[in-house]
Parts: sequence; structure tokens; C-alpha cells
Amino acid sequence: MSGAADIQPSFNISTIAVIGAGVAGRSFALACAAAGFHVVLEDVMPANLRRAQEDYADLSVGVAAGRLDLALTVEDAVRGADVAVDFVPDELESKLEIFSMVDRMAPPKTILCTPSYALSITDLASCVYRPERCVAVRGELLRGGAVVAPVVRLLYPVAAAEGTLVAMEGFLGRLGLDARREADPDVPALVKNAARVLG
Repeated sequence: MSGAADIQPSFNISTIAVIGAGVAGRSFALACAAAGFHVVLEDVMPANLRRAQEDYADLSVGVAAGRLDLALTVEDAVRGADVAVDFVPDELESKLEIFSMVDRMAPPKTILCTPSYALSITDLASCVYRPERCVAVRGELLRGGAVVAPVVRLLYPVAAAEGTLVAMEGFLGRLGLDARREADPDVPALVKNAARVLG
């Protein structure tokens, strides 16, 4: 297992694996390509990948500064990834499955990122061998490829390395997003909201 000191603040993010080519994943992948990143988009549904390829062809005519490659397996998608972002359903079983899979298949440098409103990143990070490289993003990342709300919350477990957070702030900044760090309170958002309503 690698230590937290392995990720330095100068860690350069250039290759993004996006797991899930539904509407949200596809939109995020295209925004990353437009921002100059090399993106590898994976989905088990070939139709979703074909749609992404068509959207990218339209995008590349005008603004794409990066590259979009398609993958049929998670292993192929994360093989050279600096960051792996999942767009699987926001439920514990799906997130744990994808985090475990990416953790096993991605190189040690890869940061695991999930857009989750319901789950604790501390809980997810405790199930992988790289808790220092796990983050969650809360806030609407993109809609239709455009920034909706430029401020997002970058949640991290106590084990997160400073270099992970710096690298993710830089990555999200290139997408036009202002990432505000917030230590994960280790209580899923839905539980906290329910407590507020009941309390």
C-alpha cells in the first residue's frame, strides 16, 4: 500500500477515466475533453458509447482540446488514469463495487472520485487500499456540458493526502468549477438531513 506522501502538490492530472456513459457521465467526459484532458469513457452499453462518440465528433469540430477514447471494460478505462470518476447509481452497493474494482485495476497513482450526495466518502475510502486518494464531489458538476453552479464541495476522508486535494482542485478548476474543501463528517448526507428534519 502506498503512503499519503506519494502524491505531491505538483501531481499532474492529464488522463481521466469516466465510468458510466449515461447522460451525466457522457456530459462530464465531453467537458473534460473540451478542457484538454485525455478521457477514457467506459460503459457496458455500446449504445451509450456510440452516442458519446457522436457527441464528441460534434464537439471536436469546434472546441475539443483533448481526446476521447472509448472502453468496454473498467480495466481498460483505468489502465493509465490519473483520476477515475464513476457515474454509477448513488447507492452503497454500486459505489462499493466500482471503488473496489477500480482500486484493484488502476495504477497506484490513480485518484478515486465519486459524485455522491448520499454516501460518506470516509466509508467508501475505508474499503480500498488507497484511502489517501479518495474524494467525493457534491454539487451539480455539469448539465449539458456546461457549468451550472461553479462552486462544488470537495469532500475528503481524514486519510486524504494534501496532494490529492491540491490535484483535484486544479483538475476541477480547469473545468470551471471552484472546489471548496470540506472534511467528510463521516455521516451520510441523507442521514444528516433526516436528523435536521426530525430534530
